[in-house]
This record gives sequence, structure tokens and C-alpha cells, in this order.
Amino acid sequence: MTVPTEASAFTTDAVPSYSWPVKPDRYDRRPELTSDEREALASLGTDLRRYPGGHDPQAPQWKDVRRLLRPLDDVRSSLWCPDEGSYRRGVDDAIALILRHCAKHGRSMWAWSAEDWLALIGASARQFTANAPGWAEGTARPYLMAYAYLLNDFTEFDRLGSFQRLPLAWRLFGKHLVDEAQQQVALVLRGWGYQVETDVDARISPVLCQALLLNRSPKLEDLTTEAFDRIRQHPDLPDRYIGALYGIQRAVAELGHCSLPPTPYRGRMPEIEGTSRSWAEWIERWHSTSTLSRRVRDNNRSLLSKIGRWLAAEHPEITEPDQWTRQTCASWVAAVDKLRVGDYAQRLASHETRTGQPVTPHTKSGYLTATRAFFRDLQEWEWIPRRFDPIRALSTPRTIAAMLGPDPRVIADDIWAKLLWAGLNIGPDDLPTRLNSLRYPFELLRVLSLTWLFSGLRSDEIARLRVGCVRWQHEGFPIPGDSDEVLARDAVCLLDVPTHKTGTSFTKPVDPLLGKAIEAWQELRPQQPKMLDRKTGEHVDLLFAMRARRVAKTYVNGTIIPSLCQKAGVPTADVRGNITSHRARSTIASQLYNAKEPMTLFELQAWLGHRSPESTQHYAKITPNTLARAYNDAGYFERNVRTIEVLVDRDAVTSGAAASGEPWQYYDLGHGFCTYTFFEQCPHRMACARCDFYTPKDSSKGQLLEAKDNLQRMLANVPLSDDERAAVDDGQAALDQLLERLVDVPTPTGATPREIGVPATATLLPIVAVNQGKG
Repeated sequence: MTVPTEASAFTTDAVPSYSWPVKPDRYDRRPELTSDEREALASLGTDLRRYPGGHDPQAPQWKDVRRLLRPLDDVRSSLWCPDEGSYRRGVDDAIALILRHCAKHGRSMWAWSAEDWLALIGASARQFTANAPGWAEGTARPYLMAYAYLLNDFTEFDRLGSFQRLPLAWRLFGKHLVDEAQQQVALVLRGWGYQVETDVDARISPVLCQALLLNRSPKLEDLTTEAFDRIRQHPDLPDRYIGALYGIQRAVAELGHCSLPPTPYRGRMPEIEGTSRSWAEWIERWHSTSTLSRRVRDNNRSLLSKIGRWLAAEHPEITEPDQWTRQTCASWVAAVDKLRVGDYAQRLASHETRTGQPVTPHTKSGYLTATRAFFRDLQEWEWIPRRFDPIRALSTPRTIAAMLGPDPRVIADDIWAKLLWAGLNIGPDDLPTRLNSLRYPFELLRVLSLTWLFSGLRSDEIARLRVGCVRWQHEGFPIPGDSDEVLARDAVCLLDVPTHKTGTSFTKPVDPLLGKAIEAWQELRPQQPKMLDRKTGEHVDLLFAMRARRVAKTYVNGTIIPSLCQKAGVPTADVRGNITSHRARSTIASQLYNAKEPMTLFELQAWLGHRSPESTQHYAKITPNTLARAYNDAGYFERNVRTIEVLVDRDAVTSGAAASGEPWQYYDLGHGFCTYTFFEQCPHRMACARCDFYTPKDSSKGQLLEAKDNLQRMLANVPLSDDERAAVDDGQAALDQLLERLVDVPTPTGATPREIGVPATATLLPIVAVNQGKG
């Protein structure tokens, strides 16, 4: 038995670096059988099996079928076959079945179509057994596949039902060569974190063997970039193989035999329907030219197709952008203001539960923004003449703009506290780590959860963090992360954030717990190839990468958050919508803004990485508790009202002396008492002019008053005027100005301070501290 060392075959596009010793030009490839061949095959019958000792090799019929037998025997000598009797009989039976089929149809195997081979091989092992004669071994079917592959370039393996590609590759290329190729690929993949089995991996092996079979070579160096492109586009490549094929090409590229595979983009946009052909062509032309991100371009494409369907329904005469006028723009703005969910949509599957509901103001604004961008680009690129200004003609109406503004979707404090607890106490059983070996390791998922909970980053920024993004410092000086000289609570952890949505890279402080978790993952992280950062165009070492693939930015929303919610026992949605990665950013920002020692708006702007404070306002929301505390601290009531002590003479009240005009209440001015009943209305209460209602404390009358036992001490609120409040707030200069303004103002007795002749001295009223809180 000869194991092939070079490549096959009976196909004109075979890979040059590997060829079989069997050459097609050596054989007589006439399609029709001669009469002698037909008669010989018919007379041989079951002797076609050629079992040792069971047939006559010198029979004259064998000479008549030599033309057919020679290539079959040559191929057999090149196939790898296990040294077992059933397999040897299987090869013999496969040759006998081929000759029998030739006799039945009167044509040589050179003229067979794929359908002829399918009829012989069967769509399944059960069908082969049912159609084959009783003497045929079941092991003949794999060898029939090998003959079909070599003689007629048969590769429609998906029509043969479920069968193992690895044994077929062994038979065609030899076990040693195929195993060597598998080991090379497995070694690279295992180094990247793939859980590849040491012998035969159930996921990688079938796909690699399929690639080798379609490429007609067992050599990895023959799997070039062009070869992978052909394999990926081959109609017989099952869709379930695409993911594994991506990893295999990454491994082959690492070995230096091809380039990296293209990034799979799953969101293929459907063909635009319901619009004029010309409008659809304009949309596709803009979509392929715009420099916006792929996601934004796809969203705008969908919106522009809605405009096309609106035009077809309301303005069928307009089919191209250069036909738009200001009147068309006004009509579209009015239509947007009246839009309902599902209007002018191509597919309603995603809107079934909300069809007919009014479109939100944010959506309306987004529609008009995309329309402005479309016409602005067409005019700036000089594709259409400038007939109107898109900024003015398609501006968002004031009635819509008035309903837009900062509205952070903050997660409630109690729910957020439970999610933090879940993240800190997450275990392997709480995350999808054990469903199959393609899941991410627990250490990666744990640090991904903590990053979401503590970093305040966007999902795209989390997915694009790089190895070495954590740094430590103490008192402004860098220190190692495992330093024993500085306590953990004294060390500051800095996180380097890459270029993001609105700005360049920046550094922010985070909790040391997150820094320790990231460093622990970096120690366990398998070495990965550098990957392209699509935002910057650099090839970098991504922190969250496994099996040579980055963790998708949608993984946090799709997997991490539901797992944490389940662990915490909270729903995945609240009254403000689904709990998403971006809502954590708003929640953290609002908590920092409402802390006991809060961050200022500008400090929070720097921590979030915003270019302007206006963006930060969409994240930081003042809580009612913080607002109430700030209101109380501002002392609005105390600022405008002062509480002073008033002495009430109960004897004067009970004896009736107060009714006859005797003083009965004495307002404490600090330096004396004022007996004027309407004290709160006196303009001189802070700059007492020493009128007849005034009694000095150091006088004998004042001392006798304070010595009375029947006095009741009470409190009175005195409202302050603007001048008096300025005197309280601004100090001596304002007090002096108050004295100047009051010098000619009459006192309660009628005389002015100038007429009294006593120099007035302004003084602050003695304020009595009043606790207005609950007892």
C-alpha cells in the first residue's frame, strides 16, 4: 500500500504543490463501454469482488476490462487503508460496485455525473445498505466517496448525510499528513485559549478536513488566502463550519501561510423595497461613500429608504434628491411630526408590539438629523446642486426640540446595590461557563462584570481596553501594583481608556478592586495575536480577547447583565427600560455627582471623557435627596428671616396696663430693648436711633426689667429687607450704607436719627438658633 506524498488528481485546477502519482493522461477515458467490456462485466458477476482465493485472476474477462480496472487499482494503491480485513474487503467491494454500475448504465466512470455517484453512494449509510447488493460491505461506502472525489472531483459532501470527514481525509491524503496538519493548527489554537482536544477535536477536525478536501491538498502551506476565499464561498460548505473556519484561518495565518480572515459582518442589509429604483441607487451610493461608522450608515440607510417609500406614496413625481425643494423639505418635516411606529417600514416584525404608537421626540429628531446629513453630503460632494440649506430647511421644529434634553436613565439605588453585590460575589455557576467548551473562562467573565460595574465606560470602550491599561500610583508617583509598602487604600488605580466615541484616549481613577481584578486576568490570559482596533486602525493587544477573537461589545448586554440580574434577583428591566451597559454609566456618574463630597461637573466631565459639560449633563442627575439637602443648606428661609428673642411682661398683660398703652413686650437688640409693638415694621431695627421706645440694657430700667420673675421669653421671626439682608451678608460697608440711608427716615416716635442727634450705630440682631428638624 502506497501512502501518497504528492497531490492528486483528475482535476485541472489542482494545487500545484501537491499532486498524486496517478495521472489522468495515462488512461483511456472513453465514456462509452465496448461490447466486449459489457459482456465481460456481465459474465464476471460476483467475481468482480476479487476476494483472495474466490476468483480466477487469469480469467480472460479481466483482460477485456483492463481499461476500467487499471485506474481503479492505481487509485487503490494510493489510498490509506487500515490493516483490517473489513476495510480491505471494503475497497474491493467499492471497485466491484463501480464496475457493476458501469455495466448497468453502459458508461465508464469517467462519464459519470454527480447524480450517478450519489445514486451509488446513497444519501445516508442506511440508504446505501438498502440499495447495495447483499454481499457489499458497509465499509465500501467511504471508499466510494474517495473514488468519486478522485475520479470526478466530487465535493458535494453535504448531500451525503452525516459522515466523518476525518477518515475520508485519511484515506485520500494519508493519516500521517492529515494528523500533522491537525496538530499544527491545534497547537496554535490551544495557545490562544481554545479548548482543543489532544487527539481529535469534534469542532476543529471536521472543518479542517473539509478545508483540506476542498483545497485538494493536506498541506497547510497550500491553504493560501485565495484558497480560503474559495473554500468560504464553496456552495457545499455548511454554515455551521463558518465560525471554526475563521479560527483555522487565524491559525494558518499565524503559521505564515495566508493573511488574516475578513471580520465577519452578520448584519447584512436587505435590498431596498418600495422605493423608486433611482432613489435606492442614490441611497446605496451615499452608503458606500460616507465616512460615518458602519452602524450609523446602516441606520441612516434604513431611514432614507423610509423617505423613499414616503415619496412613492405622497410625491411619486420625486425620484431623485436633486428634485427636492424647500416645499418638499417642509412636507417631510410635517410628515415626521405625525409619524407612527411602523409607518413606511419595510419589515414590521420588530415593531409588532408597538405598531401604531406615536414616534418619540428623540426618534423624530434622529430622522431629521439623518435627512440633513444626507442632503448636506450630497451638496458638499457636488452630486446635486444646492437648491436649499439643509440645516434650515430640515431643522427640528421647536415643538419637538422643546421635549428633548438631558434625561439620564439612572438605575434605582436599591437595584444597583444588589447588582454590585452580585458582581462581587459572582461564581462559575452564575455565568455561562460550562455549557460547552467554547464559552469564555470564568476569570474573564468576572473581570468583565466588575469593569461594567465600576469603570463607568461605554460597552465599546470596555471591549477595546488593552493589556496593561491599569497603572498604580501613590502621592503622584508610580508604584508596582503588588507593592507591599503602600496600603491598598492608599494606592490610586488609574485606568487608561482608548480613543472613544467623542474624544481621544484619557486616564481616569477607578476603584483598586477593579485594578486588582484586571491584573489577575492578565496573569491568566492566554497569549493572543494582535487585533485590529477598528476605531484607530492600530493592531493592539486587547484585554478581553480569547481564542484569537475579541469579546463582542454586545456581550455585556446580552450575557453579563442578564446573569448579574439573575444572581441579584432583580428583573432585567425597570420602569425606565432595559438595564443596559450605558445605564450603568449614567448611574455611576449620578452617584458621584450626588456623593457626600460630590465631584463637580467639570471633574465629572473629565472622569467620563466628555469634550464638553453639556454632554456630562446627559449623565449626571441630581437626586431629590441631594436637592433637598442643598436647599436646606442654602438657608433660604433663614436668609430672609431672622429669629430674635422677645420678653413678654405677663403682669402688664393681666393687669390691663398693656391695654392702656404701657409697654408689655421687649425686643432684645443685644445692646438694649425696643418696646415698639410693631418692631418688625421699623426700618431702624438694625440701626437703632435710640428713640423713646429704646431702653439700654446697662440702664437701671433695663436691669430691673431683666430681674423680673414674671417675664416670659419668646421668639419672634423678623423678615429682612434687601438692604438689611445685604448688611447681614456683606458686612460693615453695607452697614455704613444702611446708616446713611436711614439718617432722615422717621423713627416710630416721629423724629429722624438726624433730629435725635444721637449717633446711630448699626448692629446685627442677636440671632437665636432654632432647630427646625424633627425632634
